[in-house]
Amino acid sequence: MLNISHNNINKAISIKNYESGKAITDKKYFNYFNKFLLAAAIILIIVLFLPWTQNISGNGIVTTLKPNQRPQTIQSQIPGRIEEWFVQEGDFVRAGDTILRISEVKSDYFDDRLVERTNQQIQAKSSSAIAYDGKVSALNRQIAALRNEQGLKIEQTRNKLKQSLLKVQSDSIDLEASKTNLKIAETQFDRIQTLQNEGLKAVKDVEEKRLKLQETQAKFISQQNKYLASQNQVINARLELSRTNAAFADKISKAQSDMFTAQSSGFDTRAQVTKLENAYSNYKKRNSLLYVTAPQSGYINKALTGGIGITFKEGQELVGIMPSQYDLAVETFVRPIDLPLIHIGEDVRVQFDGWPAIVFSGWPNVSYGTYGAKVVAIENFISTNGKYRILLAPNESDHQWPEAIRVGSGARTIALLEDVPIWFELWRQINSFPPNYYQPDGAKKTASKTDKK
Repeated sequence: MLNISHNNINKAISIKNYESGKAITDKKYFNYFNKFLLAAAIILIIVLFLPWTQNISGNGIVTTLKPNQRPQTIQSQIPGRIEEWFVQEGDFVRAGDTILRISEVKSDYFDDRLVERTNQQIQAKSSSAIAYDGKVSALNRQIAALRNEQGLKIEQTRNKLKQSLLKVQSDSIDLEASKTNLKIAETQFDRIQTLQNEGLKAVKDVEEKRLKLQETQAKFISQQNKYLASQNQVINARLELSRTNAAFADKISKAQSDMFTAQSSGFDTRAQVTKLENAYSNYKKRNSLLYVTAPQSGYINKALTGGIGITFKEGQELVGIMPSQYDLAVETFVRPIDLPLIHIGEDVRVQFDGWPAIVFSGWPNVSYGTYGAKVVAIENFISTNGKYRILLAPNESDHQWPEAIRVGSGARTIALLEDVPIWFELWRQINSFPPNYYQPDGAKKTASKTDKK
């Protein structure tokens, strides 16, 4: 019955005199509950001042520390047709083991003796180049002989020219002598004729002088002819010298032209030999590519192109392989706002999928089932998911990571930051503030040294 009346019954009658009243008023659970609330409030206040480790959590996957240890696919450098498989999925192969054999699909390489025939072409072209070298040597000798003969012939012609010049000089002197004799004969004839006219000389003497004058004139004319002939010989000698130079220049030029032609043919043949040697090396290397081998030791994961007789293009993925030796790592992603808080060498806790764990993100020391890691690489460019990639390696000073972990399994990461009171962390979370900006101890020392300098 509700106590809504202004007449209070409990002032006139005590309810403790009744059994039901005693059952209600004598219970002490109110005291216990009040004490509990007080204790809870005290504990809550104490907890609010306990240290809380700020952290950045993220999701990632297990990978390998080095790029050459990650799962990869094997491709063929040339197009081909699958002829034979030597492995099956799950097999262990060593580096260099044959995985499959392929055959050519291009008609340019169908000849089984292509390498041998190309080698024969190289030998033939090399012999041709040697023959051209011999021809060049022979032409060089011929040019040397022509130059030697040219020198001798020119020297001979010059001697003839000198002889002709000397003969011209001699004939010139003789001509002057004949001219003098002619003047003397004319003077004697005039004198004897004058004497004959005066009657002092006989007609016979005049006729003798006239005969001598005629003989002297004949000798003078003959000497003039000799002088002109010797001059003509000089001209002929000079003409022969010029003709000799021209003839030998033509012969030498023709021999040089043949030599240059032979050299050009030799260079062209050597270029063909080099081209054939390149083709020979390519064909030889291509033949070795008909067997696809393992680039490193590992396990065959999956045949990406199966069957016999299947054709494929160059660079097409044929089979996947997982290296047998690898160093585990975890790649995780953080938001751009949290990236300045991550540093190389910073401690991170990792929880692997499939391994039971009790995680208190703010109290890493009381967590169970997490493993230590440290930051070894921070990506400088944002990923396609809008976050930055962080690579974590096992922390050698912490527990060893489980051996049964496989590359590609999931992981959850917790990067440990600054220690703050719990009330501050609650206040930060309620206001959606980022964690406190800080630098690790090593970074602080490095920064302080730099500032001092």
